[in-house]
Amino acid sequence: MRAFAELLDRLSLTSSRNAKLTMVRDYLRDTPDPDRGWALAALTGELSFDAVKPAFIRKAVEARMDPQLFAWSYDYVGDLAEAVSLVWPGQPGANREPDLSEVIEGLKSATRAEAQGRIEAWLDALPQARERWALLKLVTGALRVGLSARLAKQAAADLGETPVAEVEELWHALEAPYADLFAWLEGRAEKPSSENPARFRPVMLAQAIDEAVDFAKLDPADYAAEWKWDGIRVQAANEGGVRRLYTRTGDDISRTFPDILDALDDQGVIDGELLVIREGKVAPFADLQQRLNRKAVDAKLMAAYPAAIRAYDLLQDGDDDTRALPLTARRQRLEAFVARQASPRIDLSPMQPFASWAELAALRADPPAGDPQIAEGLMLKRWDAAYVAGRPKGPWFKWKRDPFLVDAVLMYAQRGHGKRSSYYSDYTFGVWTEDAAGQRTLTPVGKAYFGFTDQELLQIDKFVRDNTLERFGPVRSVRAEPHAGLVFEVAFEGLQRSTRHKSGVAMRFPRIHRIRWDKPPGEADEIAVLEQLLAQMEAR
Repeated sequence: MRAFAELLDRLSLTSSRNAKLTMVRDYLRDTPDPDRGWALAALTGELSFDAVKPAFIRKAVEARMDPQLFAWSYDYVGDLAEAVSLVWPGQPGANREPDLSEVIEGLKSATRAEAQGRIEAWLDALPQARERWALLKLVTGALRVGLSARLAKQAAADLGETPVAEVEELWHALEAPYADLFAWLEGRAEKPSSENPARFRPVMLAQAIDEAVDFAKLDPADYAAEWKWDGIRVQAANEGGVRRLYTRTGDDISRTFPDILDALDDQGVIDGELLVIREGKVAPFADLQQRLNRKAVDAKLMAAYPAAIRAYDLLQDGDDDTRALPLTARRQRLEAFVARQASPRIDLSPMQPFASWAELAALRADPPAGDPQIAEGLMLKRWDAAYVAGRPKGPWFKWKRDPFLVDAVLMYAQRGHGKRSSYYSDYTFGVWTEDAAGQRTLTPVGKAYFGFTDQELLQIDKFVRDNTLERFGPVRSVRAEPHAGLVFEVAFEGLQRSTRHKSGVAMRFPRIHRIRWDKPPGEADEIAVLEQLLAQMEAR
């Protein structure tokens, strides 16, 4: 556990992508099997322990120390694993520090009753707070060390100077602790087989376009344009009698969308956007959310929120792998593939003709009536580009529509997690409402925890501490009056009606766009601004 704990600690304190990559690669090179394989599984999010719940950990520590004292400690630290690791009152005994593989194998076979006892024994055996913290992060599945699954796979691929796309192609055919993967990467064995039916293919991603730089270098004749639909990116596979539906990160969501699987008639793999479509019209993203993250769905839910795929690309056509073909050829085959499907649950994302960047900019700014009105923006794809895993610069660009902006007042702040656990970095903000008597009050309309720099975080954190009115556990209410408070310019992608929010509206992807130190809170926006915007969206 010591080496794994040191790795997590260093990753959590390092911001450089290349430095993180080097740390993980060195760990995988120097750590023996099976520990390094289990570590890779943890870093890529492939581990989960059904027998372990965060409540078990809190129950265990409260049984050994005063519960109120722990509550104060947790409130101050702001992170459960870190708080427990610092205050854990270990019991001395003939305890041996566990190996990483011992912890994982012990929890995979444990019942809920056994899991708590094993975790307590391991906490007693680990002498340092850093190691206890790593153990608790591991068992709760919330590492939060700023490392993506793809970067962890890249570190593994670097052991054998292998393209990460080859590792990703194999990934769903492998099982932790990945002894066969490491044997291949280190030249001790043949490459593992990836020929399992309906496997996940690594997806191709787009770069955000820089309007001020990129358009001057690009020829519009080289690119196709299509709408960026507001759903979730998926990959649907039908091979060898096996049908699967994956998210863009490779999560299998087949059980949640059996209606989509039933619509896959031909053998092949398509890349597209998962949407709710009623009578040929795309529904708001909020409708799709009713289907996501469910373990099972019934006929009533499927009828109320009919899922569909709007196809972007074709990765496999029958027995033919089409990814090496240029987009022009893949598009022709995709059109024929979609035309052969008997179900309306799979349709084609249409291309948008244009002759110049100015013409495309006008289309983006003023989409035609219908589905394009609720699209996130446009995708640009080179006609001659192959389908390449990852995010290469040049073949694909995303040109999202400009976000909506509103000036809102900071009302509440909460401590963050991980590196931010000592700072108030999660913010609730509101806009003004006016009652029948003309009295103005603030109503919360959203929450955000990103969009600001580290230096701005320090400034906001100081403002929160200097202007706290009340405390509610890890949350503070702050001064928010017409002439005293802090205004955020908040950017968001859209609005939807919500019965869960006091304001009646919910923002899509809110983030702090700018801190308005110059603006008095009394001049922030009113709820009427959001209601007018919502009415315009609904009218589309």
